[in-house]
Amino acid sequence: MKHYFTFILLLCATHFSVSQNFTRQDTLRGSITPERAWWDLNYYDLNIKVDPETETIGGHNVIRYKVLEEADVLQIDLQKPLKIASISQDGQELDFTSEGAAHFVKLKKKQIPGAFNHVIVKYSGKPKKALRAPWDGGFSWERDKRGNPFAATSCQGLGASVWWPNKDHMYDEVDSMRISVAVPKTLMNVSNGRLRRVDENKENKIYTWFVSNPINNYCVNVNIGDYAYFGEKYQGEKGELDVDYYVLRHNLKKAKEQFKQTSMMLEAFEHWFGPYPFYEDSFKLVEVPYLGMEHQSSVTYGNQYQNGYLGKDLSKSGWGLKFDFIIIHEGGHEWFANNITYKDIADMWIHESFTAYSENLYLDYHFGKKASAEYVIGTRNNIQNDIPIIGTYNVNKKGSGDMYYKGANMLHTLRQLIEDDELWRQILRGVNEEFYHQTVTSVQIENYISEKTGKDLSAFFNQYLRTTMIPKLEYSLSGNTLKFRYVNVVDDFDMPIRVYVNEKEHWIFPNSNWKTEALKGDSLVFDNNFYIETKKI
Repeated sequence: MKHYFTFILLLCATHFSVSQNFTRQDTLRGSITPERAWWDLNYYDLNIKVDPETETIGGHNVIRYKVLEEADVLQIDLQKPLKIASISQDGQELDFTSEGAAHFVKLKKKQIPGAFNHVIVKYSGKPKKALRAPWDGGFSWERDKRGNPFAATSCQGLGASVWWPNKDHMYDEVDSMRISVAVPKTLMNVSNGRLRRVDENKENKIYTWFVSNPINNYCVNVNIGDYAYFGEKYQGEKGELDVDYYVLRHNLKKAKEQFKQTSMMLEAFEHWFGPYPFYEDSFKLVEVPYLGMEHQSSVTYGNQYQNGYLGKDLSKSGWGLKFDFIIIHEGGHEWFANNITYKDIADMWIHESFTAYSENLYLDYHFGKKASAEYVIGTRNNIQNDIPIIGTYNVNKKGSGDMYYKGANMLHTLRQLIEDDELWRQILRGVNEEFYHQTVTSVQIENYISEKTGKDLSAFFNQYLRTTMIPKLEYSLSGNTLKFRYVNVVDDFDMPIRVYVNEKEHWIFPNSNWKTEALKGDSLVFDNNFYIETKKI
């Protein structure tokens, strides 16, 4: 691969995008607007009351920010049917205009670069009800088996502004956050970070949590139920990690057995990815009335206390029933999604490809390399190749769901190209160290891997991320003479392939031109660890 990858990647990010009509609201939601660009998030202080009986919420959010440059209009996001009651700064109520979910606040105070200021947004209403959480987000309002209210939030893609006012774009993570939630006295609220205090009045208990690490908006969550608690200490790479569990009371016995996999997950992923990124905020699993989600330090769980994905093996290899999909997959997101976060949802593969691949690495660590390969290869049956994995930038548009298992198989293929498993491990750990607690672009991740492998991988990433084409190797074998070439590939795609000639390992180096090679044998088998198609002609 001979070209300069930075230029090509930037070019192809545009060239391979899917043509589609987008609205003004898409731009306001998905781009760094001028009214967002001039200020940097510093701190949220979210204070709300949740009433499960009426399915309503209300309260206020203090939004503290650092001024980067002079401006006088600030964008705050909150989605209908929730309504803003007022926005104020330094005790003065401010005027604002609304355009859908975007609210443009006219500031009275001079905004001096380097200064820290804050606005207070008061709001209330009946938030959007999640119809199929977590894919269709909002509030889930359910009842447990004993008739108690059981509620939770989920909002990736749709945006955190579906239930609380904030700067709803992924590029800017708040540095720290307090979350204070009032719920009926018989219930508990569990949110991100550590529980600071519990207060009580005539009707409610108020649970106050504090997140000391940067956190992306969609990972902030509220989970309300009649919870039972248990916990443990995990001895990890950075010392003792508090691991806490909140489950419905009638599921306590099952949870104590099923959640033993948590320490196995942490052990495997600290090996492959480096230290758990949020020791200061602990690690929690919290039962919810939907399948689950990667909420930072407050991972939500609804896999019904069984292995697989709701009891199913997504790979059909048998290995998918060796672990609880939600514990492993959502746990993996603590590294890829929460530690390293995409700037734009078009690059969501950074979250999902690496985390789908983490399922494979969990098996590798606990069950061996053969098991992991059989699993990830088995998941190819789930690949659709409908649209490219990378979506459209600046309009909040993600790419294909193939970001999960096509992406995982892309990474599995990359591991074969590197050959050195320890180097591959150090690259995975290095990514988490280099981009620790940062928001990133696909190009940054691609360039980092190219640099650390010493290989120009631009055509490789363009092929798998920016097109729907699967490389096809056409070949003929006459005696011991092999003729071969790639078709269905981008320019300069020249990925080498491992084959076995009379059961002995051999590498061939195809590109889009016909090549011939004399083999020391007449039996040829292609290594199926490479995500390609082959066609004998």
